[in-house]
Amino acid sequence: MSKYNSKKTVINGISFDSKIEGEYYKHLLSLKAKGVVHHFTLQPEFVLLEGFTDNYGKKHLPIKYKADFSVQYADGSIKVIDIKGMETPDFKIKRKLYCSMFPQELVLLSYSKIDGGWIRVEDLKVARKERKKAKELAKGTSK
Repeated sequence: MSKYNSKKTVINGISFDSKIEGEYYKHLLSLKAKGVVHHFTLQPEFVLLEGFTDNYGKKHLPIKYKADFSVQYADGSIKVIDIKGMETPDFKIKRKLYCSMFPQELVLLSYSKIDGGWIRVEDLKVARKERKKAKELAKGTSK
C-alpha cells in the first residue's frame, strides 16, 4: 500500500501505482481498439522548472511532473490524463505550473460507479456536493 491507500497493480507486465490507474489503462486499450484513441503513452514527464545554481552556489534539481497518461485521440487532439483520488497540495502547485507552460489540456479523472464511470474530478466534486445537499434536505423534511 502507498501513503494514499492505493494498491500497486500489474497489467500486461506494466506496473501501475494504483488499481484505478491500471483500470484506466485497460479503458484506453478498449478505446484504441474502437478507434477513438490513436495512441497513448504511459507516465509522460514534464520539466516545470529547469535545474539551476542559485546566487549562493547551491544547486537545485529540476522540478518535474509525471502524469499518468498522454493520449492522442483519433481527431488529433492530445490530452494529458492524471487519475486522482485526491489532489495533494504539491500536485495543485505542479498543476498550475504545468498549465502555464504546456498547451495540452491536463484532465484529472476518477472513477465513480454512481456517476456512470470515468468522470472529471471537478464534475465528481459537484455531483458529490449535490448528493450531500439532497441528503441533508431529505433529512430535514423527514423530521
